[in-house]
Amino acid sequence: MSKVVVFGSFVVDLMARSPHLPSRSETVKGSYFQMGAGGKGFNQGVACHKAGADMAMVTKLGNDSFADVCLNVMQDLNMNKEYILTSEKKPTGIALIMVDENTGDNQITVVPSACSDIKIEEVNSLENLIKEADYVLLQYEVNQDANERIKELALKNNTKVIVNTAPYVEVGDDFYKNLYMVTPNEVEAEAVTGIKVDNLENAKKAAAIFREKGVENVLITLGSNGVFVSDGNKEEIIDSFKVKTVDTTGAGDAFNGGFLAALSEGKDIWQAAVFANAVAALSVQKLGTTPAMPSREEVDKFLSERNN
Repeated sequence: MSKVVVFGSFVVDLMARSPHLPSRSETVKGSYFQMGAGGKGFNQGVACHKAGADMAMVTKLGNDSFADVCLNVMQDLNMNKEYILTSEKKPTGIALIMVDENTGDNQITVVPSACSDIKIEEVNSLENLIKEADYVLLQYEVNQDANERIKELALKNNTKVIVNTAPYVEVGDDFYKNLYMVTPNEVEAEAVTGIKVDNLENAKKAAAIFREKGVENVLITLGSNGVFVSDGNKEEIIDSFKVKTVDTTGAGDAFNGGFLAALSEGKDIWQAAVFANAVAALSVQKLGTTPAMPSREEVDKFLSERNN
């Protein structure tokens, strides 16, 4: 098993469920509230860790009580806290999440705070960690200059870089050069390529544009329609597992974390996508983000039942 790094955001999720999502200027009486650990980076790190990977989490917290939400979860899950950074100027990030209790649809506002203030010298201090890893996974909830420096260090040390292009922000084409893989959803893929990914042929066109930018492999998550995977030679959609959905919040993060864990075990990108689909399918059957990430035992049992 190889070592992997997740470099990304932590925010405290403030989640409320209601009969429907509010329209403009509407107040809706909710039925449930939950506060917990979140952030795209942290969600993916927890999913990867719980799926059995040798994973190091790098994120940045404020010097406040919300930081304890992160540290307590890491303690409970026996995650390594060595690479957690702290800001004395900015608070721990938060996410306001509204979930439709009937459909599982959600709306999210993220305020990264400390995670948007990761210093280059802090990134430089991580070079030995990056050097030891086979893969590093990035997202766009941290300041982009930090992501770019992580990428530089990774390529310098022959570490493969995977970028989950969420939440979508516009970045220069140079950032896509020499990436091992990108993992957008269909909305993000369209934002980057201009191609509406609504069928296999359009997914192939979008993948070709990513490849022109310098990306080696392209994976586009399509929600309940599965995931499109392309290595430049083989291109196909792998079906998702059909399950009863409770809460889709964090499903993409569950997928990315599971995918990274599978790669760390030597699975190819096709096998890893099937494994990641299982992680995501299990996560949407529970409430919340990090609390919903399944254990390795749950994933293995799920796949075993589907294969029999």
